[in-house]
Amino acid sequence: MKCASSFTFSKALNFGSLAARSLNSCIIFPLKCSIRTGRMESNDNNGNLKDNDGGSRGAFIVLEGLDRSGKTSQSSKLLSFLEGLGHPTELWRFPDRTTSIGQMISAYLSNQSQLDDHTIHLLYSANRWEKSSLMETQLKSGTTLVVDRYSYSGVAFSSAKGLDFEWCKAPEIGLLAPDLVLYLDIPPEKAAERGGYGGERYEKLEFQRKVAECYQALRDPSWKIIDGCQPMEEIQKQLQEIVLDHVSACKKGRPLSHLW
Repeated sequence: MKCASSFTFSKALNFGSLAARSLNSCIIFPLKCSIRTGRMESNDNNGNLKDNDGGSRGAFIVLEGLDRSGKTSQSSKLLSFLEGLGHPTELWRFPDRTTSIGQMISAYLSNQSQLDDHTIHLLYSANRWEKSSLMETQLKSGTTLVVDRYSYSGVAFSSAKGLDFEWCKAPEIGLLAPDLVLYLDIPPEKAAERGGYGGERYEKLEFQRKVAECYQALRDPSWKIIDGCQPMEEIQKQLQEIVLDHVSACKKGRPLSHLW
């Protein structure tokens, strides 16, 4: 896949820093320094944040998967489960449609507006950057975050449209990395059979097949693959067991880290 954008790769690397400073101009990024250089100064050689080293914190849990794979339902159940055990927990979703950038994304997804593929990708990234500082504050305060979709969705969906894979990853560099990614694995054909399918722009079977392939390229050791075709109660049980281990590790002082 080749990128047809007029933006250069080095400029894309700078996008996240600009988004955090001036979200109203999120698709223009003239800064000279790179995200990786600016953020890594406070990291150790493994990408961990030194200033949180040894401190108890909340866990950063992300649920990913194709549309209609069950992420939203399972995210809500995880929230209730962790709260029931006394763990301070919040449920976040991306895109966050409550912000000004999120409202632009929402209009696009519901086919009320048209945007260039590169533009909407950068808006998605800006939507994550505008919540990044609050995310770090909440985690360090001891609150576990269960997040329905994150940077992986942005890269998978945009690259499935034909944008360059590395270009899609570039604006995400420097965002906080999840402690755990729970991927609900379901064949695109099965997802298409579920209620409500087709209501938004990306819910097209052939496109979802491409998204599934792009997700494959993003998997890393932080991912746990869950069979999304199992009964909901069985999926719920598996997620609970996996998440509790990571919540415990973060309470013991697992350092935060950055993406890519």
